[in-house]
Amino acid sequence: MPTFPASTSVASADYNPATRVLTIQFRGSGKHYSYHGVPQPVYDGLLNASSKGRYYDAFIKGRYTFSRY
Repeated sequence: MPTFPASTSVASADYNPATRVLTIQFRGSGKHYSYHGVPQPVYDGLLNASSKGRYYDAFIKGRYTFSRY
């Protein structure tokens, strides 16, 4: 899972293009969330965003169904 050492909110993220599932681990809580039906460009945007947390808030949070573990 790619890690984001410069991010204060996202510890790591992984994307499965076959299932379109984006899994994010958050710093602090350490919890993992899997977001379903996420298009590849959204994942690419997260990887390239200067602020992972702001990108997550704007383009992922509240837009996709998710499961937490």
